[in-house]
Amino acid sequence: MKYISRGDGEGFVVAFINNLVQLLILAPLCTGVLGFSPQLIYGRILPGVAISFLVGNIFYAWQAVQLAKREGRTDVTALPYGISTPGLFAHIFLVMLPSKQLAFAQGLADPERFAWHAGLVACFLGGLIEFGCAFFADKIRRHTPPAAMLATLAGVGLSFLGLAFLFQAFAAPVIGLVMLVLVFIVFFGRVRFRGRLPATVVLLAVGTALAWATGLAPVGGPGAQPLAHFNLYFPVPALGELWTALFGGHIVAYLSVVIPIGLLGVLASLQNIESAAAAGDNYPVRPSLVVNGLGTIAAACFGSPFPTSIYIGHPAWKKLGARAGYSVLNGLGVTLVCLTGAMAALTWVIPAEAGIAIILWIGTIIAAQAFEVTEKKYYPAVIIGLFPALAAWTMLVVKTSLGAGGATLDAGLVKAAHAAGAYLGGGFALEQGFLYSAMIWSAVVVCIVDRQWLRAAAWCGVGTVLALSGLMHSYALTGRDTVIDLPLLAWLTGTWTQPSGSGLAPWRSLFPAGAAAMGYALAALVFLLAKYVTVPRAEDEVA
Repeated sequence: MKYISRGDGEGFVVAFINNLVQLLILAPLCTGVLGFSPQLIYGRILPGVAISFLVGNIFYAWQAVQLAKREGRTDVTALPYGISTPGLFAHIFLVMLPSKQLAFAQGLADPERFAWHAGLVACFLGGLIEFGCAFFADKIRRHTPPAAMLATLAGVGLSFLGLAFLFQAFAAPVIGLVMLVLVFIVFFGRVRFRGRLPATVVLLAVGTALAWATGLAPVGGPGAQPLAHFNLYFPVPALGELWTALFGGHIVAYLSVVIPIGLLGVLASLQNIESAAAAGDNYPVRPSLVVNGLGTIAAACFGSPFPTSIYIGHPAWKKLGARAGYSVLNGLGVTLVCLTGAMAALTWVIPAEAGIAIILWIGTIIAAQAFEVTEKKYYPAVIIGLFPALAAWTMLVVKTSLGAGGATLDAGLVKAAHAAGAYLGGGFALEQGFLYSAMIWSAVVVCIVDRQWLRAAAWCGVGTVLALSGLMHSYALTGRDTVIDLPLLAWLTGTWTQPSGSGLAPWRSLFPAGAAAMGYALAALVFLLAKYVTVPRAEDEVA
């Protein structure tokens, strides 16, 4: 097989533009949402992204060449690889943003650096999960209902990728609505542009033109200096920062996000490997997943807080005629952009609004997939699994809006909201560890549909343990945000003191989500009783 074929050129353009759209979203979010400095973004984060891209893309290209030699073929296509889109948004909105708010509440001198360190820890732990699960991914998949895993991912796609960017699209409707229609025509209508022009190239060009015509570009206004950050940035190991962050209180606080996202990344990559096998390229699962995990670990070790993933869409690249070369070219192209500060110029020319419709489409596809590959009888389980993510995103919007208006998040505000019929306390409780609760409740409904009462009780037992530990439904108000509350961990490490004036028994102070834990325990008891006090309906027996 040739290392570079004719189809690799078109495959590279499509892959590069797809990755570029992600980077165009990433950079503004790091600046606008997290307040990261340009030096941190262009000098540390993007070079780390470059390292992760090189690790994965070069390996998967080599893997394709080896498969072609082993099978004597010339039509082998490398696995597509890049930044995990759900992981990107999860780490920004669910890890780094809460960390920044917590740093503000604690009066720390450098909240942005604190948030970056939290992202590094999340990325590193996520990589370890991906690496470790490569050796028993099949067992995880076998014991977790597919509807539960897919519903959890679908909730993130529907809320943080879908609704979030739909709001932004309607905030600039001239460009937003036109781009939505074009994206839907191309991808949902299953058409292509004449002359075999890559769809993403055309869409990005139209979006950019509309942005300049409507005044959304240039980003930063006429006084912006897009070439100010144009320089050569060498990757710098972030082992010192990572080591400090690992022992800086970040680990346990964000396990409720890191573990589910890591597991979802493993299963998504596994599904994409199976998709490649269905297209004729049967890659070994274990080394493919191991390198995916190593790419994420490498990202964290060199300053990037964003995990990587094997992408969906291998059959599409195969139809383009792409082989191994497109993967190498994609890695080199993204590396060149990340190491030269060129992203500053690109984000000046191409505003985020030009690419948000593509991100919204990705979120839609992720949500739709949960229904496409799930049996109809499990649809209720998928829908139940969407609610926690929607609640988490809603609470994020509420907290951001209240903070912008100068309101302080405290017990008085929550009580007043409850009196007005807005149950903020319930929303905040559901927000913490929502990926866990989405998975648990979807799995419970699957078990109910199948009348597997003991398995349903076991899942409720998992909920009991997570709630007691504080990893789920446990929150504390910081004035500007809600953070996970882990007094039990503090007690185990000898750093806990009972809140003064709380009037609570020590055990109640140690378990702020104790009521939720009791609810899960009682639910488990209900399922144990259901085994003996219920019988199938007559119509089900006839069927």
